[in-house]
Amino acid sequence: MEKRTYGKTDMQVSVLGFGGAEIGFEGADQREVDRLLGSALDAGLNLIDTAECYKNSEELIGRAISGRRSDYYLFTKCGHAAGLDLPDWDPRMLEQSIDRSLARLKTDYVDVIHLHSCSEEVLKRGDVIDVLKRAKEQGKTRFIGYSGDHTNALYAVRTGAFDSLMTSLNVADQEAIDLTLSEAAERGMGVVAKRPVANVAWRHAAEPDAKAYEYPYWQRLQKLNYGLLQGNLEETVGRALRFTLSTPGVHTAIVGTAKPDRWAENARLLERGALPEAEYLAIRERWQAVAEADWIGLE
Repeated sequence: MEKRTYGKTDMQVSVLGFGGAEIGFEGADQREVDRLLGSALDAGLNLIDTAECYKNSEELIGRAISGRRSDYYLFTKCGHAAGLDLPDWDPRMLEQSIDRSLARLKTDYVDVIHLHSCSEEVLKRGDVIDVLKRAKEQGKTRFIGYSGDHTNALYAVRTGAFDSLMTSLNVADQEAIDLTLSEAAERGMGVVAKRPVANVAWRHAAEPDAKAYEYPYWQRLQKLNYGLLQGNLEETVGRALRFTLSTPGVHTAIVGTAKPDRWAENARLLERGALPEAEYLAIRERWQAVAEADWIGLE
């Protein structure tokens, strides 16, 4: 699998990373996670992302592959108390959360800790950034980052404090391309694209429930009406994923699944390489012509 240098870091990350939300929220069985992550690492995936609030995701990952720690880069997030008896974003809570994540993941360090959708108001206080800097100084993480979107992400990038940016980017969510990616690149930040296939919202012929995770993207796609999303579902997912990874400044795309064979299917979709420039530009031009003012990056 193709590898890219992650910003100014020494990490050579696979262009497809594993997102750990679904294995937590969907109650994946440990044996399934063992198989899923073991086969993914064997086939060249080397980036795993999770978070403090993805239920038992960190524990599942730690039990599955802690014995192969040198085979992968490990990212997690902090910010939400998720059971700790302190408020979200409290500096004391962040320190406890980081230590808890290391214990759950059965490791002495992670490669990146991202602040998890932190507001500009909280960032301006400075204390949450200081917690991450101390964690880096103490060897608990090699690099620090910000995970989020819209103007909060732009402020985070402009602080110059972070090595990494995780942000939403896909055919139905392109604000980051114009708002943050060029500034992140100027600062040598590594960039992770989350939601890279827009939750495959176009698979729904009928309007999904308004509370569904993919609903906002489904609404946008009705108006965007991309030709590239018509036809075989696997092929359309491949084109959407290639669009995201063809965007300048993006180093890896995080795809979540709780199904052991799904990640390999996603990897095969990338074998055709970058999206042809004409197709990429057509998607960008359609977005620029149709996107509404409130189509900001989704958290």
